[in-house]
Amino acid sequence: MKGSIAYKSIQKRGLHIGLLPEMAAAVNASTPITLDHDLDVLPKAGRRLTVTQYAEHVDDLAARLWAAGVRPDEHVALYKSANADIWMLAAAAARIGAVLVMLSPALNPETVAALLKRVDQPNLLTDGHKLDLLAGIPLADLTQRVITANGERPGAVSLAELAGAPRVRPVIRPIDEAAVITHTSGTTGIPKLVVHTPRTQGLRLIPQWRLLSLMRKKDTVAIHVPFVHSRMVAATSLALLRESPVLLLRESDPAEVAEQLIKHRPALVEALPNSLMEWEGLADDPRAPFGSVKVFSSTFDAIHPGTMSKLLKASNRRRALFFQIYGQSEVGPAVGRAYFRNFAHKANGRCVGWAMPKGAARIRVVSRGGQPPSEKSPGFIEVAWDGLAKTYFAEQDRYDSNRNGDWWRTGDVGYRTKLGCLHMLDREIDMIPGVRSSLEVEDVVLSKLDELSELVVVQGPGSEPIPVICTVDDAPLDRARWRAAVADFPQLADPVQIPQAELPRTATLKVQRTELSSRFQKQLEDRT
Repeated sequence: MKGSIAYKSIQKRGLHIGLLPEMAAAVNASTPITLDHDLDVLPKAGRRLTVTQYAEHVDDLAARLWAAGVRPDEHVALYKSANADIWMLAAAAARIGAVLVMLSPALNPETVAALLKRVDQPNLLTDGHKLDLLAGIPLADLTQRVITANGERPGAVSLAELAGAPRVRPVIRPIDEAAVITHTSGTTGIPKLVVHTPRTQGLRLIPQWRLLSLMRKKDTVAIHVPFVHSRMVAATSLALLRESPVLLLRESDPAEVAEQLIKHRPALVEALPNSLMEWEGLADDPRAPFGSVKVFSSTFDAIHPGTMSKLLKASNRRRALFFQIYGQSEVGPAVGRAYFRNFAHKANGRCVGWAMPKGAARIRVVSRGGQPPSEKSPGFIEVAWDGLAKTYFAEQDRYDSNRNGDWWRTGDVGYRTKLGCLHMLDREIDMIPGVRSSLEVEDVVLSKLDELSELVVVQGPGSEPIPVICTVDDAPLDRARWRAAVADFPQLADPVQIPQAELPRTATLKVQRTELSSRFQKQLEDRT
């Protein structure tokens, strides 16, 4: 089977992740998958697999899950330590017709308990480390059964004990029924559970397929995104269908990442914006860890122009590009834009891109207060296409409040230029009186101060804009340099410096701005 035929089949019949490894093996049985860590569920499998071996492991684990009692239409909440076996276990559960509920390892026990309760008696697929964290949670009341991916625990079914279970035939879920449930980043509280179907997942592959067409087959694709995120499914799936060797990275430490990049020399790197910021220093490494990269790709959040420029200049490829995709869990990829090394540093970080070609999402910006959307009067950004998520699990009213016919209100505000470029200025909930765009302020200041590793502008107790900063190695801030950098923003309050480790983040490393604002409000209340 050719990869293009497999891709067309997915567009017609939907993306069924339980069948995907087998489909990729039919395209090229020897396509390699390399890990920078051992699999928890199969510790003897090694760190280098062919896609055929991967598909065999998925089939084996599907048989074990069936033997554990999991059946079609049941929910399987997957909450375990970060590991590439998350995607393998997800494919195994999907292969027997279960509905996956992908929970980030970064979620705290209280949030996990709330989500388990919302799903109503799911199977919980976890590990010993997470069970220790959940020790105070009444799992017997919240789940149908507990299954451990490694090790044994009282009252839990061990997958290791079910090795050799009889294989079972795949169960294919209906194209428009729930198949995978992911969650939002939870920047404002308990995350929402976003329901994806085989059809919506398949459609979301369109932009990435076109991006991969820029590469030669056999070029390595390096992926560093959360294993529970829908982007992991899309990125890995398409690379394998195009016969590209895949490098799955778990570790984020720059030194370890450099070793992997030097060893495998990928042509495409997909990672979180904050991870790429953390890796900026590798641009000066004389071993040129980014030297082979032709395409940098990032989603989840806007990325600062300075970061893009440094990475592109670190590539030895003549036409290296940085492709940024703007979207969210509910809509998938909405718009995109390519940047090249000669002008990336001059880019307007608020310009997140143009609508994708035919078959992808449509974009519009609607008025917030009666005025036509513009730079001075930004409107609500809305998206429409068949790739929109089906619903919020157990929160249909909440989903409906954001849906207007075919259009989904993203919660972001912005405008479109005469040339059609979408400018995203802020999340509506993060808008601050007197500040046109806090994200724009951050872009400008970060471009002037290399010593800053992070900057977020949040609303203070008196509605004042407070810059919260982190510095490289948590070094003291040079106040004179700061004052010069923010001279064009006199409305800013004095900066508040905190250690990088204390910056509250979501599972996809987004800064929790509302949490920071709440801290300042609490500090004010404590003083009064």
